[in-house]
Amino acid sequence: MQAKICGIKSVNTLKYILNHKYPPNFIGFIFNYPKSERNLNLWELAKLLNLKKHHKINFVSVLVNPSDIILNKVLKYNFDYLQLYNVNPERTKFIKKKYKIKIISAITVGSLKDVYTFNLYKRISDIILFDSKGYEKSLSFDHTLLENIPNDTKRMLAGNIKYNDNLEKFKKISDIIDISGSLETQGEKDNRKINKFLKNIYRV
Repeated sequence: MQAKICGIKSVNTLKYILNHKYPPNFIGFIFNYPKSERNLNLWELAKLLNLKKHHKINFVSVLVNPSDIILNKVLKYNFDYLQLYNVNPERTKFIKKKYKIKIISAITVGSLKDVYTFNLYKRISDIILFDSKGYEKSLSFDHTLLENIPNDTKRMLAGNIKYNDNLEKFKKISDIIDISGSLETQGEKDNRKINKFLKNIYRV
């Protein structure tokens, strides 16, 4: 199982993750969503992305319904993927073709009907992320709703997953675990929790 750590704000935290014995496959940075306490401005983003990363680690720009102006600003930096919330399939296809970048399409789940909207994206997006309706609030949803998603769909799972969870229980429904809030103590990423999570997922 692979890992994504999202909502990185600190250079020291990013250095810790990049140099970890078991680094995650994906690291996410939030740019155009000021409701989130993990949101970055362009100066902060540039400072973080100036760090050299291991070639197997993918940097992900997490965006909510981005305009072309936002995309042009973001894609000046060293991103491997765009993670898109609230972007319809037609717009997603346009973005992927224009910017020639891999796409993670986020589907926020409240019901089984929401889950099956993945069919609209599966031929466009490289990864489908199933998340809660809470966006930045790290809410939960019923993970059993994902049990019938075919294995040929690259699946990422987020939504109130704990850093010390038994991750074996997610293997049948997800290829990648996306985690953020659970790695924090008083609103800041906690290296002790990050270490526990990365060691935990390495064993799965």
